[in-house]
Amino acid sequence: MIHQETVKQEVIDFSLDGLFFRLRDMEFVKGDGNWQIEQHLTGSHVLFVVTNGRGRLMLDSSECRLRQDTVYVCAPGETYGAEAENPDGLKMFLFKFDVFRVTEQRYERVQGMKEEHLFPLKGEIQVSPAGQLASLCDEIYRHWHSEDGLERFRSQLTFQELLYYIMKNRRLLSGESRTALESAKDYMERYFNENLTIEQLARIAKISPKYFVDLFKKTYGISAIDYLTELRINKAKQLMAQSDAKLRDIAHQVGYHDEFYFSRKFKKKVGVAPTVYMKSRRRKIAAYRSPITGQLLALKIIPYAAPLHPKWTAYYYKMYRTDISVHLSAYRQNQHWESNIETLFHARPDVVISTDELDAREKERLEQIAPIFYVPWMEKNWREQLLLTAEFLGETGEAEHWLKTYDRKVNLARARLKREVRDDTFLIVRISKQNLYVHCNRSMSEVFYHDLQLAPAYCCDRSVYDQQIPIEQLVEIDPDRLLLLVRQEDETLVYWKTLQYSIPWQELKAVRSNRVYLIPSDPWVEYSACAHDRIIDESLKLFSGDCPK
Repeated sequence: MIHQETVKQEVIDFSLDGLFFRLRDMEFVKGDGNWQIEQHLTGSHVLFVVTNGRGRLMLDSSECRLRQDTVYVCAPGETYGAEAENPDGLKMFLFKFDVFRVTEQRYERVQGMKEEHLFPLKGEIQVSPAGQLASLCDEIYRHWHSEDGLERFRSQLTFQELLYYIMKNRRLLSGESRTALESAKDYMERYFNENLTIEQLARIAKISPKYFVDLFKKTYGISAIDYLTELRINKAKQLMAQSDAKLRDIAHQVGYHDEFYFSRKFKKKVGVAPTVYMKSRRRKIAAYRSPITGQLLALKIIPYAAPLHPKWTAYYYKMYRTDISVHLSAYRQNQHWESNIETLFHARPDVVISTDELDAREKERLEQIAPIFYVPWMEKNWREQLLLTAEFLGETGEAEHWLKTYDRKVNLARARLKREVRDDTFLIVRISKQNLYVHCNRSMSEVFYHDLQLAPAYCCDRSVYDQQIPIEQLVEIDPDRLLLLVRQEDETLVYWKTLQYSIPWQELKAVRSNRVYLIPSDPWVEYSACAHDRIIDESLKLFSGDCPK
């Protein structure tokens, strides 16, 4: 049995006078181990309550474990994404709500991050006792979907009761009140370089070694030994990128006294020997824009610095955030360029690579940091951009090899897709706010339609277009297969939900034949070699259920 420390009840002084909460929308989601919510930008507060199963929740760049005795709050202007972890199924309620401040003359909606302190809950909040959470959520859901207007009004009252219950029973998640298992995990994260044993960690968790092994794997989805190895390897990667230390010294710093054993562990985990990895990281190359990251990865170069965010650069964040030493802001097309330049100034890269569509002031500041290579963004296509970047870095041979491999992959994928889709026509539609757009960006034009030679249902005199259309025109086009790029924000998602029940939408050929495909922005909107390689994979998975290794 786990012996938990005494939990100290936090003294609550929320200063709720003058605040009003209004439930905007709610959703009950169920999903197995393959289910996920793509990283989503929210314009309102979002409350998450789990009633069954386990999963992960990403609040901006912070990852939380979804569990039944804890609720989670995402503030307006932040992003969230979630995924299930077990086949038993995750069951979770999402409540989207607005916070209003009552002034002398009116109700004023609290929206900006600068005012988030007015709402007392944010992030991960542990609730004890948690017994009434599920029943309150069920009651809100039942009233919210009632055909009786008075019952729907009652859902707002019950939502206030839910917020009260959470605020009244929330627990302080300080070091003194964490569970014993979390304490052991924290100890691993602080002292991973020491000679830790299961017996030692089990003593910290106050349970038997056998139960510790089973409980750690069940709780965190990874064994304690594998998690310890992951911590050590990630730290080793940072040391390899940031210093000229010898392999033996790096091994000792991360907890391995035998450098040969460390080398075997590293190669098994990373896929290449540590000496090869170190050689590739010696040059501190900064990718100033996201597409540059995709070009460098095609050259087998992991950038020293790059824009990273779980929504705006989802794939690179998931796959390379522990490999990329310096994280730049990727928020909304480089709105934070001044802070990025400040970060690079302190990081001191050897070289900076950027696309050339920067204004004069930004270029001037950037050029004060390190030698810089500007990739012609509009004048050259992605193949030419890759070759120019490779030439600058002395990696022309690597670029040519990558392009030959890519072309072989395209030929195989094209033949496979032709057998599956035959002469079907395709249309890509972007949905934003309450508008529909026939859409084709550079990647879609050059990879989806040209390389894969899939037949477009919409003929336009331009290869790249983003043209607003009414639903009636979409019905006239009536493609065989429809790809949807749905903007992940509240107003768009409400419209998308409504659109699916409309008669014109239901009469579309693609809808009737169940050939409507939701596609994420990543990799479909990025113009780079790495993204295009993944578009080939995604197309095969969508239309043939297969993907090349």
